[in-house]
Amino acid sequence: MKFMLLIYNNPAALPAGELEAISQDVDTLIEELQGSGELVGGDGLADSSLAKTVRVRDGAPATTDGPFLEAKEQLAGYLMVDVESLARATEIAARWPDARHGAMEVRAVMSAGADDV
Repeated sequence: MKFMLLIYNNPAALPAGELEAISQDVDTLIEELQGSGELVGGDGLADSSLAKTVRVRDGAPATTDGPFLEAKEQLAGYLMVDVESLARATEIAARWPDARHGAMEVRAVMSAGADDV
C-alpha cells in the first residue's frame, strides 16, 4: 500500500544547532527505506513565504501570498512510501525527525480507479 507522509514543522521552533542532527537522521532513514525498497520518493518544499494560494469563487480566480494557515506549523515536505500496512507507515512517520518538533500526517494514497476513498 502506498502512503503519503506529510511533514509539518515550524523552522522557528527548532532548537539551535539541531538542523545538522535532523539532516543526518533524515539521511539515515532515507538510506534504510531505499535499501528495503519502501521509498517511492519525496521532497522538501520551499519556504512558505514563496507560496501562493489559489481559490476560484464564482468563476473568478483569486491568488494570495503564502499558504492559508494561521498556525506557525506548516507543510514542509512529503515522503511517499510503499509498505505492507498503515502500522508500518506510522512507524516510519514516528521515526522521522520532524515528528519530534512538529507533526507527521500519514495518508493512504488512492489507487486510480479504486474505491478506496
